[in-house]
Amino acid sequence: MAQKLVLIGASTGGPGHIKKLLKDIKITDTSIVIAQHMNKMFIQSFVTQVGRECGLDVELLNEKTILKNKVYVCDQNFMIGENIPLNAKPNPDAKTIYTPNVDVLFNSAVGICKNLNVMAILLTGIGDDGAIGLNNLYKAGAKCIAESEDSAIVYGMPKRAKELNPNTKSLNLSTIKKELEEFLNVF
Repeated sequence: MAQKLVLIGASTGGPGHIKKLLKDIKITDTSIVIAQHMNKMFIQSFVTQVGRECGLDVELLNEKTILKNKVYVCDQNFMIGENIPLNAKPNPDAKTIYTPNVDVLFNSAVGICKNLNVMAILLTGIGDDGAIGLNNLYKAGAKCIAESEDSAIVYGMPKRAKELNPNTKSLNLSTIKKELEEFLNVF
């Protein structure tokens, strides 16, 4: 059974949407890595909330880590290593407006799409962070979804992703959850 990777990027409105997306999902042979724009001082609290409210093993990603079957929340800009076992490591050199940065995370996983099943989800948020990375992952063969306007609290980041690549699936949050569950259950 191949390991899978799910990448989630979000900004304004993201914490509530992430909790709805992950509530009661079953994770087997999958690592989920989240880049949620958030001040570093609030991220540990968010990690605790997601774990408690979703019934999942959630870990703060704050140093180089070998990814195992759980949910990780970045506390800074992170990149995924290209080797198996998968690892994530901080990227302190990335100069970005938004931190943790979605494009930094998404772009770092482009190279592993040839060896791994990857799903990338870009949720609600202001600006365009994640749009370029989602497009690059799409070109590399990852399953890519941008949240649609009808469920996004702020239709900025997913809108930009859809503008960059009209072929990107645009779905509301409940349909994204169904797609995620299907992805997690495919062997």
